[in-house]
Amino acid sequence: MNSGTELILSYFPHLSEKQIGQFDRLQELYEDWNSKINVISRKDMDQFYVHHVLHSLGIAKVMRFQPGTKVLDIGTGGGFPGIPLSILFPDTHFHLVDSIGKKITVVKEIAKALKLSNVEAQQARAETLVRKYDFVISRAVTRMINFYPWVKGKIKKEDFNEFPNGILYLKGGDVDEEMEETGKSYVTYHLSDYFKEDFFETKKVVYMPWEDKR
Repeated sequence: MNSGTELILSYFPHLSEKQIGQFDRLQELYEDWNSKINVISRKDMDQFYVHHVLHSLGIAKVMRFQPGTKVLDIGTGGGFPGIPLSILFPDTHFHLVDSIGKKITVVKEIAKALKLSNVEAQQARAETLVRKYDFVISRAVTRMINFYPWVKGKIKKEDFNEFPNGILYLKGGDVDEEMEETGKSYVTYHLSDYFKEDFFETKKVVYMPWEDKR
């Protein structure tokens, strides 16, 4: 087991052998793909498990998805936060979309290598999707005022998770000014309350319940 996997295990101690094996292979798979298609900056690869895997799993510290939950990851890039969350929640369906085809190629190949049957990856713009989901997740692809309209009409009415259906957004720095622009209610969770690494000092999960479920 590599040191990155040990770090994940220290925060998520109830992983199965299969999940431990999947987390263990992540860096090797991403390093291999990154040498062909640059999806993660080179300097970030040195901190892969903290900056990408653990950061993605910050959403799981805020809420655990129930089996059968459908989650849309908009602007997934190389598969974050969707891939780490799909390992942690094997009974939740994750639809990972990005407008850049080569990034989706990487996501598909990594999902295949890890046998993640709960992952669907698609090259698409968020606004063109027609399905409905329980939650939309993302790692700060744009300001929330721009992101919010992409999600319109994509969130189901019926809630069955701990939180009402909505958006879970990974964000750094000062979020209040940006969130106030939307005029919507939201809750901010500080990842420094869950993870002790310095990287998380300014990192947050913003949860926005979806009010307009028509």
